[in-house]
Amino acid sequence: MSLIGNWNYPTAVRFGAGRIKELPDHCKAVGMKRPLIVTDPGLSKLPMIAAARQTCAEAELAVAVFDRVQGNPVAANVEDGLKVYRAGGHDGVVAFGGGSALDVGKVIAFMAGQTRPMWDFEDIGDWWTRADPNGIAPIIAVPTTSGTGSEVGRAGVITDETTHTKKIIFHPKMMPRIALLDPELTLGLPASLTAAVGMDALSHCLEAYCAPGFHPLADGVAVEGMRLVKDFLPRAVKDGADLEARANMMAAATMGATAFQKGLGAMHALAHPIGAVHGAHHGMTNATLMPYVLAFNRSEIEPRIARLAAYLGLEASFDAFQGWILALRQEIGVPHTLAALGVPTSRADEIAAMAVQDPSAGGNPAPLTREAARKLFDDAAAGVLA
Repeated sequence: MSLIGNWNYPTAVRFGAGRIKELPDHCKAVGMKRPLIVTDPGLSKLPMIAAARQTCAEAELAVAVFDRVQGNPVAANVEDGLKVYRAGGHDGVVAFGGGSALDVGKVIAFMAGQTRPMWDFEDIGDWWTRADPNGIAPIIAVPTTSGTGSEVGRAGVITDETTHTKKIIFHPKMMPRIALLDPELTLGLPASLTAAVGMDALSHCLEAYCAPGFHPLADGVAVEGMRLVKDFLPRAVKDGADLEARANMMAAATMGATAFQKGLGAMHALAHPIGAVHGAHHGMTNATLMPYVLAFNRSEIEPRIARLAAYLGLEASFDAFQGWILALRQEIGVPHTLAALGVPTSRADEIAAMAVQDPSAGGNPAPLTREAARKLFDDAAAGVLA
C-alpha cells in the first residue's frame, strides 16, 4: 500500500453548552447581514428557533426562516428554499436542525449563485468543477441531533423524486464556514431518535475505519469516535437530560463525518436506496444493516477489527466486537432485521442495483457486486447472520 494521501480537516468548530447565543456574532463574522435559517417544520415550532431568530434580529440582522424540509429531503425542498432565499435577498444560510435540514441548507447556499441544474453537480468524477465557486453563499451549521455530522461535510444528500434515487451534491466550498455545536440543543431528543442518529455516527466511524487506503488521521478520529459512542450512546438514550452524554455524542457525530472523508461502504450504499425507495430512517437503516455488513467484510477486516476491539476494552477479536454491536442494538431498540424495520422485499433487486452505483460502494473492503448487495439485503431482511 502506498503511503501517500491528500488530507483535509473540516470547518471551524465552536463547541460547548450555551454557545448558540453566539450565532449573531458568527453570522457577522462570515459576512451575513440577511441570514436565512433553514430548518424543518417540527423544529421551527420549538423555542430554540424562535430564540435564534430573536437574537439575530436584536443584533440587527434581517433574518428569516424557511422550514419546508422533509426527512429524506427531495429536490423540491431545495427549489422552494432557493425561491425564498432569492426573494428575500439573503446573503447566507444558517442550516439549523438534523441531517435533512443541514443538507438542504447547504445545497441552497451552494445553488444560490449557480446557473446550471442541481443534478449537474452530483458527486461523480470532477462534476463539482462545473460550479461557480463565487456563487456559493456562506453557511453556518447548527446541528440539533448527533448523527450525520453534516455540519462539517462538503456535500448534501438529496433525493431525485423522478427516479427515487438519493444523490450526493458535492463541492469543497459547500463546507460550512462555522459549525456551532451546542449540546443543549439536543436535550430531550426522543430515545428512539437518539438511538437512530447515534448509530448513524457509529456507522460513519466504523465504515471510515474499515475503508481501504492509507489515512491514519481519519482512522484515529474514527476509533476515538467509536469509544465515545460505546461509552455515551446508551446513557443518552436512557436519559435525555444527560448533558455529558449529549455533548460526547455530538462530538462523536462530528468525528464520524470528519473520518469518512476516507470512505464509507456497504451500509451506506444500501441505506441510501432503501431510504429513497421506502422512506426508512437513514441512521436506523445503517444500524440494522451493520452486523450483516460486518460479517460480509470479515475476511478483509478481521485483524483491524480485533485492534479496534482491544481499544474499546473488549476481547481483541472480531467476534467480541460483533457481539458488542449486537448487544448495543438490542439495548437501545434497533430492529434486528429490515423486515422489523418495516422495509419490504418487493424491490430488493432494484435496491441492489442502486447500491452498487452508490458513491459509498467503492469504499467497501470487500467488492460490492450486485449479487453481493442482493444477498446482504436478503440476509438483513431475514435475520441470517453468519
